[in-house]
Amino acid sequence: MKKVTKILASAAAVVALFFSTNVSAQAPRLGIGINAGVPTNNDYFNFTLGADARFQFDVANQLSIPVTVGYTNFFAKDYDLGTTTVKGQDYGFIPVKAGLKYFFDPSGSGLYGLAEAGAAFGVTNNSKTAFIYSPAVGYAWSNGLDLGVKYEGISKATNYTTGTTGQVALRIAYGFKL
Repeated sequence: MKKVTKILASAAAVVALFFSTNVSAQAPRLGIGINAGVPTNNDYFNFTLGADARFQFDVANQLSIPVTVGYTNFFAKDYDLGTTTVKGQDYGFIPVKAGLKYFFDPSGSGLYGLAEAGAAFGVTNNSKTAFIYSPAVGYAWSNGLDLGVKYEGISKATNYTTGTTGQVALRIAYGFKL
């Protein structure tokens, strides 16, 4: 129940931000994307897969405020102990992030840099809520296609990992004006 309350509170905050922010006369954009990645902590995980929705509020042609929510799963490795195999435990979480996105082209499309931070709400056994940060670079075409590469770090995400659990991921998305 505690996790559900945190998730609902985060969703309410994102909705409040969406309706109370009037940073531009332009319509906000929504991007729907899929992510596939390689874990940086290969002791526990094989690969990652996720999906997200990103609301983007334009401050200027070159500067935006993105708010991202989604779901990501780190798929666990199995361990061979000789006579038996122990199944590893996946790590699934709901990221809720906000940040800044800067386009290097004055048109507001093309090459960009992105930095986001927020909370990763663990939804699998032995996971917990943790701090998440994500620098990225990408390219957004004017037709809505967006291709990016990101690093995502999650501090002390599970009870069985120490330090940061992370991934390097490719994000393919399609964005449109609301």
